Amino acid sequence: MTNNNDNSFFNAQKPKTFPLSLVMVFIMFFTILNIGNTEPIIPILGFHGIIDTKTSTRRLYQGEMNYPREDLEKLIEYLIIHDYWFLSTEDLYNFFLNKSQEISAEHRNRKPIMISFDDGYKTVHTNLLPILYKLEKKYGKKAKIVLFINPGTLASQKNADSTHLGCQELREGFKKGFYDIQSHGMNHKNLTNLPRHQLVNELLQARTELRKCTQDLDIEQKVASHFAYPYGAYNKKVKDYVSKYYLSSYLYNNQILNYGCLKNYYKIPRLMVNRQKSTTQLIEMAQGLYQIKNKNKC
Repeated sequence: MTNNNDNSFFNAQKPKTFPLSLVMVFIMFFTILNIGNTEPIIPILGFHGIIDTKTSTRRLYQGEMNYPREDLEKLIEYLIIHDYWFLSTEDLYNFFLNKSQEISAEHRNRKPIMISFDDGYKTVHTNLLPILYKLEKKYGKKAKIVLFINPGTLASQKNADSTHLGCQELREGFKKGFYDIQSHGMNHKNLTNLPRHQLVNELLQARTELRKCTQDLDIEQKVASHFAYPYGAYNKKVKDYVSKYYLSSYLYNNQILNYGCLKNYYKIPRLMVNRQKSTTQLIEMAQGLYQIKNKNKC
């Protein structure tokens, strides 16, 4: 359920007149508070399914990784109102990791964040895409999300009742600029348990199938250029092979990215999200307050 206090994030306080001395105290307080919290951090939130608690069965609602649609909408609206920069995997790689591109003036003072979804559940398309359309119409701003997809589970005409989305649905969100489509392996297998030939097949076939789905929309082949380890599981062999076919890869380890410290682009941390985390907690993650409690040192 949504925390009642969450509504306070959306309502700006009315201006009040304070004595100059009190204003100076506030400025000094926040200056001191921010000293030592200047590390370059980017929250990367890792979701899975999205549940509509008003229409879903109790069995589906009990899924720990299904996040409530209403709470997710509140989070994304907060991020849009407060001018967050919704990063794609390419944005993160080019602007913050290898710094091959300079951040434009348009984005320079915006707070970066990445919203990612694993496994390609159909609820991302049916429950989230309408929210993205609605918020873009309301605020004139687009929220981009990253989908880490297993093409082996994509729905087709033969399995139209699948719980996973299909190629046409991927294409719709991609064409409209909402979806950044990246790889999660072909069949969501634990890559650390696979012999070399199966490991390579999981990596290469996933890239091939995802690019085939979007080939006419993705001339530069940005689709399936980045990877998320299924189950967050990896070892040296897996990391070495992933690095042959992808530019970067993502963990699922409940840590925040300090990109000033990150030396290995194949160990990008993500914050784990389940329905036990309230909108307030996710906003704290977005604000970097989570980093104070769970500080990663270089």
